[in-house]
Amino acid sequence: MAEYMANNVAGMDVPDDIISRMKAAPAKEQRQEGVKIAIETIHALREMKAVSGVHIMAIEWEEIVPQIVEQAGLFPRPSVAEE
Repeated sequence: MAEYMANNVAGMDVPDDIISRMKAAPAKEQRQEGVKIAIETIHALREMKAVSGVHIMAIEWEEIVPQIVEQAGLFPRPSVAEE
């Protein structure tokens, strides 16, 4: 899916290292590797002063969103003082 988005979705930039990382993961572990990448990305974005939020989309795997939100430290919602 990462490779498809990089090649076919207008405005979508998926770095080559992310595509390589997903390809390197065993097939049974690729979904969890994608979750790890999402969490790492959210952590990196939280460090950027200009970013005030993220939009999490898990197409055809919506039930994973609560896990991503929790593991990324977004729930319970951080107070303004913590940010």
